[in-house]
Parts: sequence; C-alpha cells; structure tokens
Amino acid sequence: MTPYAEITPAELKARLDAGVAVDLLDVREQWEHALVALPSARLIPIDELPGRLGELDPGHEVVVYCHHGVRSAAAAEWLRRQAIPAVNLQGGIDAWAVEVDPGLPRY
Repeated sequence: MTPYAEITPAELKARLDAGVAVDLLDVREQWEHALVALPSARLIPIDELPGRLGELDPGHEVVVYCHHGVRSAAAAEWLRRQAIPAVNLQGGIDAWAVEVDPGLPRY
C-alpha cells in the first residue's frame, strides 16, 4: 500500500468519460506543460503551490500529475494535509500517454 492516494490513467479516463467533475492539476514546470498537457489542466508548478493554494476548490477532488508521478505524489500528499481532496495520477502524464493517449508527445 502506498502512503498516498493514487488513481491509474485508466481509472481517470473512465471518470472523465463518465462526466465526473475532476480538477486536473499539473505541478510540472511551465516548459514541461508547454510540451504536453492534459486538456483543462491547471498549471501550478510544485514550488508555487503553497502560495497559490487559494486557487483550488476544497470541495472538488483534485487529480495531481507531473511527468512520472513523483512530484505529484508529494504535492497530493501535501494538499491532503491542507484539507484538499487530492490524488496522484500514477505514472504521471508519461503513463497517460502510454496507456490512454499514445498520440501525445513523450519527453
């Protein structure tokens, strides 16, 4: 069992396809987000997160992602300590590109 909550790319896709309201939070750097991002994702680089916490709705689940899931796991854990319901996208946007949308660029 992991010390943080996770969602797989397939689980996230199923939720999005079902119309479940999910806030997508990209905690990568701007240059990474410019290369590839999930539609409607909000970019808040991980080092800016504490100062921008007010931009997140504590009433919505937040799915946090980064490149491979390491930064986003730390961010999701921190967000939960701030009473924001957050889960980590397992494997990050790279796993999403491999498992869900092979047309996305990988870096």
